[in-house]
Amino acid sequence: MTTARLPLFPLNTVLFPGLVLPLNVFEERYRAMMRELLKSDEDEPRRFVVVAIRDGREIAPTATGMPDTVAAAPPAERAPADGFGPDPIQTFHRVGCVADAATIRERADGSFEVLATGTTRVRLLSVEAEGPYLTAEVEDLAEEPPVGDEADEAGALAEGVLRAFRSYQKRLAGASERSLATGAELPDDPSVISYLVAAATVLDVPTRQRLLQAPDTATRLREELTLLRKETAVIRHLPSLPAADLTRAPTHPN
Repeated sequence: MTTARLPLFPLNTVLFPGLVLPLNVFEERYRAMMRELLKSDEDEPRRFVVVAIRDGREIAPTATGMPDTVAAAPPAERAPADGFGPDPIQTFHRVGCVADAATIRERADGSFEVLATGTTRVRLLSVEAEGPYLTAEVEDLAEEPPVGDEADEAGALAEGVLRAFRSYQKRLAGASERSLATGAELPDDPSVISYLVAAATVLDVPTRQRLLQAPDTATRLREELTLLRKETAVIRHLPSLPAADLTRAPTHPN
C-alpha cells in the first residue's frame, strides 16, 4: 500500500470521505501547520490527516468553532503532543481521513479559518512530535467499489438506508419547519451514500469511527440500516426531543 507522512490534526470528531469540515484554528501548533500548508502551490493539494481522539483520553482545551471573533487572548503555546499523553498514537483511533484544505484564510490575530474536504481513508502507522506540530506516517485504506453480486447487494442496501434515513430525518425534525433533503438531492453511489448518512446521523464518536473503518460499503450500509431503525424507534417515543438542536451541524475547533 502507498504510505506518506502528513500533518496530523486530532479532533473530537470523525471526518468521512467527501464531507466538508470547517475548522477554527487558534492554537499555535495548528497555526504552524496551516502556515506550512500555505507554502505549497495553490494548484497542489494541501493535505493533512484528521483523526478522532479516543474517548476519555484527550486533555487538550476546546472552544467554539469558526466564530466571527475569537478569544481576546490566544491560549498558551503548547508542544505538539501536549494533551495527548506520553505515546500520542495510543490516544488516537488508528483509522482517519485525509483532508484537503480548499480554503485557508488567516485572520488579523493570526488564527485561521479553514474549510477542508475529506478525501481518502488512511491507517496510522506512527506519530511523530519532532517539529512544531504532529505528523503521522499513514497508509492508504482503499475501498474498492463493489462489483457483480456485491454491487447488487450494496445497491439494495443503499436504497433501504435512504428510506430509513428519510424516515429518521422526518422523526428528528418533528414539528419544526426545518428543510429536509429530498430523494432527488441525495446521491446514487452506495459508497457515497454510506459516508453521507454516517456523517448526517446523530451518533457518538465511537459509532462514527466504527462506520469509517468498516471493511466495505455493504458492511457500513448494513450497520447504518440497523442504527437508523433503532434511532428512529427511540425518537418516536420522545416527542419532546429538541430536534432543532440535534440537526444543527457543528463546526469543529482545534
